[in-house]
Amino acid sequence: MRLYTRSGDQGKTRVIGGTRDKDDIRIEAYGTCDELNACTAKAAAVLDDDLFPDIGPELMQIQHELFDCGSDLSSIKEDTVWKIGRQSTTYLEQRIDIYTEEAPALQRFILPGGTAASAELHICRTVARRTERQITTLAKIENINKEVQRYINRLSDYFFAAARIVNYRLEIADVEYNRSAVVFREGHNKE
Repeated sequence: MRLYTRSGDQGKTRVIGGTRDKDDIRIEAYGTCDELNACTAKAAAVLDDDLFPDIGPELMQIQHELFDCGSDLSSIKEDTVWKIGRQSTTYLEQRIDIYTEEAPALQRFILPGGTAASAELHICRTVARRTERQITTLAKIENINKEVQRYINRLSDYFFAAARIVNYRLEIADVEYNRSAVVFREGHNKE
């Protein structure tokens, strides 16, 4: 099998059920989902599995689910059976709650960074936000699996929570943005 087909040389690409221009918003959305998958792989690669036996497998699961998101986003068929369901989003919410409870309370915005793994997870968070913006644009004009939109929204929160946990467990303090007002009130998470 050749890796190149030459079929995209004229700026077109195949989707499930048809063909689209390579700069079509649907292609942008699932292409950015693919980019997020690669960023997630990089974050997993710099994460010490011995120190984070929970986060490593979660990132692998997320990679599979991101592939499912891309598949759902690439389909324009009327009778598509979606791969991403509510259970994937619910799982992320459970993990976010666990990490939020474990981490020290936030009062102000924080800067991305700390450890290399935390910085990579923050990169994932920002790419997830861009993916979500593109999916939102797509959803305004075409039919999509709405659960993909919810999943990606929750995924950016997961990456934020995981980035904080990596720093916390390594005893590296999050750096508060020095001009931030108090934006998170008491009760947001534990002291």
